[in-house]
Amino acid sequence: MIIKYVITRPTPQALSCLKRSSVHARTPSRYPYGIQKSPLKSLATKASSRARIDSPNGFICYRKGAVFDHARVSISSELRSFRTTAQTQDGLRHLAYIAIGSNVGDRLSFIEDACKAIESRGDINIKRTSSLWETKAMYVTNQGDFLNGVLEVKTSLAPIPLLDRLQSVETDLKRVKLIDKGPRTIDLDIILYDDLRLDIERLKIPHPLMLERGFVLQPLCDLIPMKTHPVDNSQTPVEYRMHLSQLPKNDLSISTFTPVSEATTHLRALEPNKRTHLMSILNVTPDSFSDGGAISTSDETSFRELVRSHIHAGVTIIDVGGQSTRPNAVPVGEDEEVRRIEPAIRMVQSVIKDEGAENKVAISIDTYRAKVAEAAVSTGAHIVNDVSGGLLDKEMFSVVAKLGCSIILMHMRGDPGTMTHKDNISYPNGLISTVCDELMGRVKAAGAAGIRRWRIILDPGVGFAKNQRQNLEILRRFGEAHQWEGLRGIPWLVGASRKGFIGKITEVEEPRERMWGTAAAVASVVQGGADIVRVHDPKEMRQVVKMSDAIWRIEA
Repeated sequence: MIIKYVITRPTPQALSCLKRSSVHARTPSRYPYGIQKSPLKSLATKASSRARIDSPNGFICYRKGAVFDHARVSISSELRSFRTTAQTQDGLRHLAYIAIGSNVGDRLSFIEDACKAIESRGDINIKRTSSLWETKAMYVTNQGDFLNGVLEVKTSLAPIPLLDRLQSVETDLKRVKLIDKGPRTIDLDIILYDDLRLDIERLKIPHPLMLERGFVLQPLCDLIPMKTHPVDNSQTPVEYRMHLSQLPKNDLSISTFTPVSEATTHLRALEPNKRTHLMSILNVTPDSFSDGGAISTSDETSFRELVRSHIHAGVTIIDVGGQSTRPNAVPVGEDEEVRRIEPAIRMVQSVIKDEGAENKVAISIDTYRAKVAEAAVSTGAHIVNDVSGGLLDKEMFSVVAKLGCSIILMHMRGDPGTMTHKDNISYPNGLISTVCDELMGRVKAAGAAGIRRWRIILDPGVGFAKNQRQNLEILRRFGEAHQWEGLRGIPWLVGASRKGFIGKITEVEEPRERMWGTAAAVASVVQGGADIVRVHDPKEMRQVVKMSDAIWRIEA
């Protein structure tokens, strides 16, 4: 039985372990850092406590500093059983990328359950995720569409134990392989592991088919678009985004897929003929700029009738708020905010059920406080709409990650009392680029806290830390934000309804009478690609959205 190692970029620890673990450490000059044609029994002759090989059954176990680090390993055909473990003193030191997909049953639930199972033992941590991309099946085409994504993980596991873990997750989620590349509840593949090149019968790293698969490259480019392939030996290595651009168009994904709630229609941000969703505003506050004091749960009959009218107008989301975020609003305590929103959410939930709209209408909570968000979701809300993008409560992201719901991250600087200060409305490096870069930072922070990228919706923050000229620029150039490198595929919400700059331009002082100016703003962001528009007048804005969709939302 022959085993061959070629260390392409050895670490000092790898060299040290190699020399201590074999009498064949002195190797021919063309393999200065490896062993060529060394029998297993010889390798075991001087094995130290940090590297061991058991020859009878071909079981190979490497500990810290083993030659597996930065190694290319090829093993003769006789060696069929190959196992490694990597137990390190410095924790989760290996960086790996795992492709994840499902096309059977509740695809989203299978994917999210797999993520929980992967992290359940503490030796794998999901650092970031891609968006989920909905794709047509490849190879075997007569099956359902897939949801595909990529997980960036840190792990203490070496490749084979990592593969074992992923396959055990597949088994636990009832994956049954009827045909190769056929339907499956869950599919987990290691596509990259550090800079390792591994070629054995059971596992090949990098994944040999990854560069021909749009359903792998598209989500991978959400994470590392400018990285190059470990086996790219050309003089000018090609970035993953360039590999993606060279694939035939019909090999590329349909769109990203973002859940709103378990039962309602999901968002497909890149689908050319998508319909624009309406979010209606339901503020149970005495001091909101437009409708403060007009809506109260104390008058249950009127409240329920208002909610019913929103549902009949065709809204997809009803946004409940218990704290005004208008400029210079005086904040209320979180207990008071909870007291306001809990009965409102219960009543909205009740009306939705009465109208048989459980699979059509979701509830969001408009808050920047983690405690309020948790109470709202526990009461029945499906989405957290945070105007601060997680900046005003450091617990928000961890709470949302635990809740497992979707979150809207809005761009804002400061708080409602300071957002109009001079420093907060200064964008010397450009408005759109700065807003997008700052939102990218929030997406990254959310991911680090455990919020999956496919659970994120963005909002450019019209009227928040922007002056009139800047608000107009956002509306005018919104299409650039929608396609921004690093954010592409994440859905966007825009809320310009009845804002003060509309009143100034149209010379309409009363916010409730700013419907026509709002309509123009809504039409402009639909043209730019908005997925959701947040409005006070859903019946009228439904007409605007339907006409705008008919003009601009057509097949490419």
